[in-house]
Amino acid sequence: MNKKPRNYDWDGFTINLYLDDEQDWMAHLVELPNVSAHGDTADEALEELYVAWEMVKEDYQEDGEKIPIAPSRKDYSGCFNVRIDKQVHRALAIEAAQAGISLNALVSTKLASK
Repeated sequence: MNKKPRNYDWDGFTINLYLDDEQDWMAHLVELPNVSAHGDTADEALEELYVAWEMVKEDYQEDGEKIPIAPSRKDYSGCFNVRIDKQVHRALAIEAAQAGISLNALVSTKLASK
């Protein structure tokens, strides 16, 4: 179950909140799983998680490091490199040529349809 309380700012990170096997409420930032907490109630686990997240941010600042940015708040260039098998590269290039489109257009279309 994902829950974002109105009074907490998670800086764009996703919260995973669940009841574990010992019936304790567990909460963590999905993108930063080491930032976690637990409690007897869901609200307590979320409150403890918020305290943990604030402490992590303070530690980053004290160490002169940048606070991690949630993927949902990052700016992306739209460009990345992928290493693939030579035969896959060849097959995609042939498919793109047969379709009369660029390799980038073909791969972009295939990725967008997933």
